[in-house]
Amino acid sequence: MTARVLVVDDIMSNVKLLEAKLAAEYFEVITACNGEQALARVTAELPDIILLDVMMPGMDGFEVCRRVKANPKSTHIPIIMVTALDQPTDRVTGLEAGADDFLTKPVDDMALFARVRSLVRMKTMTDELRMREETGQSMGLADAGETLVEPDPTGRILIVEDRPGSVAWFRAGLEPKNEVADVSNFEEVLVRARGGDFDLIVVSLGIRAFDGLRLCSHLRSLAEARNTPILVLVSEGETRKLAQALDMGVNDYLMRPVDRNELLARVRTQLRKKRYADKMRHNMHLSLEMAITDQLTGLHNRRYMARHLDTLMNNATPAKPIPFLIMDIDYFKSVNDTYGHDSGDEVLREFAGRIGTNIRGIDLACRYGGEEFVVVMPDTDVGYAFTVAERLRQSIESVPFVVSRVTSKLKVTASIGIASSPGTPDKPDALLHRADQALYRAKREGRNRVVAEAA
Repeated sequence: MTARVLVVDDIMSNVKLLEAKLAAEYFEVITACNGEQALARVTAELPDIILLDVMMPGMDGFEVCRRVKANPKSTHIPIIMVTALDQPTDRVTGLEAGADDFLTKPVDDMALFARVRSLVRMKTMTDELRMREETGQSMGLADAGETLVEPDPTGRILIVEDRPGSVAWFRAGLEPKNEVADVSNFEEVLVRARGGDFDLIVVSLGIRAFDGLRLCSHLRSLAEARNTPILVLVSEGETRKLAQALDMGVNDYLMRPVDRNELLARVRTQLRKKRYADKMRHNMHLSLEMAITDQLTGLHNRRYMARHLDTLMNNATPAKPIPFLIMDIDYFKSVNDTYGHDSGDEVLREFAGRIGTNIRGIDLACRYGGEEFVVVMPDTDVGYAFTVAERLRQSIESVPFVVSRVTSKLKVTASIGIASSPGTPDKPDALLHRADQALYRAKREGRNRVVAEAA
């Protein structure tokens, strides 16, 4: 996997060395020699990943990292700090500034490239979510994106370890802010993960009961756990095992012996990222729902109905007719004129609710526009469709509508037209036209009735 890498270091020999190594692995490299230049490159180039030195004149790497992560346009770009600083407090400071990893020089090339590829893969998935979110925003269907800056996220964490002392140590570090569970049985881990109950899974690759890497592979193959971050524990010197873990989709790692503050920093980072990704997925689903749903009534909209009807009629046969009901609230304009549009909206919502209670789960109810509604009934005899339409008409007529700003209950009626597609070579437009004609007949004949197209 290739990517555009921004290398930031004030020592030119370090820049050239990293540039040569990355170019040999087919990465595209851009460079900056100080903090201000790095921020300018991030804005102009939007790299896929940043390799950032800490000790630079003027603005140091920690401040660069904070600024990149505070900007909604660059908050998703992964940052690896590559520096000579080697104290646990330095790593924690970098992670708390928003860095995704903190590697101490001299860096093992295998570990570096595995980490770069791992973070780029994860960014690619995030980019897809961000593009869909931006589409939703451009359509007015989602709020503007957020940053990854959340001071102290908490979550539900599953510890996979069979050493009681190690489990107790992790619990002491993570509780009571986080909800922590521990498991040491392979199958039980998968069962718990399938429940989708956890925000982070911590796996010890030194577990004695089974192969920890195999467990990570299984977790990544589970649909329910695919988006749950995994943090693995590895012993110092296990570079190949770590590279394998990163290649299969593990999100982060800790080297033994584990520093408690680093544990908390890396856990917070993963929880923060999951919260960010979950929010984007939620916005994406919300955008999709809003794109196909009428916001006033909660029914599907006309656009979705048209696509759904196309699909149904493409698969229709004479043995599987498709009745189409179109209904119109009688004299609805007088409701708006007399009581106001707020009251008219209440009537529309209640009308939609009564449609929902009188049709089957396989039927599709939509607001067609204004006070017109439609119901598509796949694989249904037209006689049964007429019975449903008559039941719906009666339920509207027999129970007056309650409107909050009106002291008396409103009597509402509806006219309904029915047409049925006998299958190919019928077309959706022709079916809609015939149903419309039946509706007009219902209105001409006095309203508050159901009329089916002439046989």
